[in-house]
Amino acid sequence: MIMDEFETKLDHYADLALEIGLNLQPGQHLQIMSPMLAAPFVRQVAKRAYQLGSPLVDVLWIDEQLKLIRHQYAPRGSFEEFPVHVAEGRIKNVKDGGAALYISGEDPDLLSDQNPDDLATVEKTFMKHMKEFYDLLGDNFFNWLIVSYPTPAWAKKVFPEVSAQKREERLWEAIFQVCRINEPDPTAAWQAHIANLKTRSKYMTEKQYKALHFRGPGTDLTVGLAERHRWDGGGETTRGGIFFTPNLPTEEIFSLPHRERIDGQVSASMPLSRSGALVEDFSVHFEHGRVTQVEARKGKGTLEKLIAIDEGMGSLGEVALVPYSSPISKLGILFYNTLLDENAASHIALGDGVKFCMQDAEKISDDEYAARGGNSSLNHIDFMIGSSQMDVDGISENGVREPVMRAGEWAFDV
Repeated sequence: MIMDEFETKLDHYADLALEIGLNLQPGQHLQIMSPMLAAPFVRQVAKRAYQLGSPLVDVLWIDEQLKLIRHQYAPRGSFEEFPVHVAEGRIKNVKDGGAALYISGEDPDLLSDQNPDDLATVEKTFMKHMKEFYDLLGDNFFNWLIVSYPTPAWAKKVFPEVSAQKREERLWEAIFQVCRINEPDPTAAWQAHIANLKTRSKYMTEKQYKALHFRGPGTDLTVGLAERHRWDGGGETTRGGIFFTPNLPTEEIFSLPHRERIDGQVSASMPLSRSGALVEDFSVHFEHGRVTQVEARKGKGTLEKLIAIDEGMGSLGEVALVPYSSPISKLGILFYNTLLDENAASHIALGDGVKFCMQDAEKISDDEYAARGGNSSLNHIDFMIGSSQMDVDGISENGVREPVMRAGEWAFDV
């Protein structure tokens, strides 16, 4: 990719992030969390944000090597320490009406050799201190977005056979492709795509299935759906009326499982990358809504520790449908990045429920949310289960089955 062409696409990527993703409003502060290596893109985003009327762009830089150094050299027993000012600053920004952008570019193998107990402690500590932030996020209190930025370590993991000089370029090409940057009019392409996801969500919400039944290699899983659930996808609206698309790219429609009505076994169709460690070739067994057994060729201990963070991690908080023919799936690339990989395949998530996928969510108490089947946890971890061999049936209240997906593709038209 020649440099002028790349710079033009990077400009489009920044525009897409702020105008379609965040829908940043004049007067909104913008807080960015970003790897240090993504500084060129951060500068593009900051320039565009100021042009759109943001009075302040603040950046919290992430140095991954400091994460590794901590696990290598910090005193054992110190992993519950946390820089409280970071959480306080992020919470204050959104409470004051600001927007939040997270730029992802992690090394999937960074912490793969570290102690699973320490990894779980760090994750639990982070989620405990950030609970108020993620509660506000889950209530659509503010507009937020996650996008990806290729870094050398990540590109090496995705394209190990490609020369070091070409890896990042290949990863950029893939990201531009799945984010529709290569379309003649990326904004128009996204508007049409979002409209389609909204139409499919409306169809599934009107069906009000009691459960979904997933069947595929190593999978025979029934996922009950929460009472008065709704399906969503393509974007959300903040309490203040700002429509935003929190993930770029996004290909999913998703809803809220009933935490007590999940039974059967599910096999992951892709590895799970979490906290710099990989869990590969794994399966999870559920009975009456609870995880009863996990198996994994690699990373079983990491997965078990994550599930043990709290009671809610032993059940599901999200079920999402993605067609196998999605642009990400068509590339045939394993990104080792949840934002991208979850949009290549249908998936489920252990842990905290997507509360706004319950009708009248803003009006109901925590007790009513739980009574309708909603799950609560400090954490939320997606893993992919979809494939070209996955069938999904919707099960109505009276037990009638209807096809929702066949061979990984939609079985209904909209």
